[in-house]
Amino acid sequence: MTLDEVRNLAGAIRAEVGKAIVGQDAMIDLLLVALVSQGHVLLEGPPGTAKTFLAQSFATALGLDFGRIQFTPDLLPGDILGSNLFNFQTSQFTLTRGPIFCELLLGDEINRTPPKTQAALLEAMQERRVTLDGETHQLPPRFMVVATQNPIENQGVYPLPEAQLDRFLFKLLVPYPSEPEEARIVASYGSRQGPQRPADLGVASVANAAMLSAASAALAHVTCAEEITNYVVRLVRATRDHAELAVGASPRAAVMLAGAARARAALDGRAYVIPDDVKALAVPVLRHRLSLSPAAEIEGRDIEALVAEMIESTQAPR
Repeated sequence: MTLDEVRNLAGAIRAEVGKAIVGQDAMIDLLLVALVSQGHVLLEGPPGTAKTFLAQSFATALGLDFGRIQFTPDLLPGDILGSNLFNFQTSQFTLTRGPIFCELLLGDEINRTPPKTQAALLEAMQERRVTLDGETHQLPPRFMVVATQNPIENQGVYPLPEAQLDRFLFKLLVPYPSEPEEARIVASYGSRQGPQRPADLGVASVANAAMLSAASAALAHVTCAEEITNYVVRLVRATRDHAELAVGASPRAAVMLAGAARARAALDGRAYVIPDDVKALAVPVLRHRLSLSPAAEIEGRDIEALVAEMIESTQAPR
């Protein structure tokens, strides 16, 4: 697939998702970047901002096998991965696959389940496989996790472990819509009865697994110059030396940021990465990987503002 074909495919996917989703163009663009660069996404926002519906519409437009897990405090790892059950007719253990065996997994309210259950996703997100009773089972090569969490409620929630947060390419903050966008939403959905499904709003599949694999393979044609690579490394390393940050970004963050920048270039039809690609993606890549120092928390400092300052102070290649 050529880069022009990648750009055209991205435009078709945006148009289909836009039939159901109003006013989240930036979220859709970043989901496409994550898809092409084979990363995972964490969506954070208040209830009712269409986080779940966005993931459903995205999967429908892509033609991917969609799975959903509603995370609850009593959820067990076996409820996600599946288990080996003894079949008395054959006298053998048979694998009963859990909902993780899909191509696009929606982890709804992922922070409502204990860390032991959250950890069931670690191997799947990093290596796209799961291990049950010592046997390894491969997940689809297009496996992608889109997780949601509610930032408002503090009771009955469990913060995501740092190891799991580091496996998400992006953490996206889903805002409330603007007044004109909210008026469009009410006009479109206010007269409808019952649950809404993407297909009911005209969202159809415009891609398949082969096309998406070809789009990811097209990243090989995107050049990331040594100057851009060094810029990414300087930016990530700056987070480890910042006085107001207790925890900086890992080397995995640098690798993911460079890969996402190449994906953004490909979706624009460009065969080369520019500094603006890195700058545009730095905040969603880094915001969930950094922790403020106690002094910075007392002062009410903001991680996004610190990242913006580091982008400003880190010299970009010309």
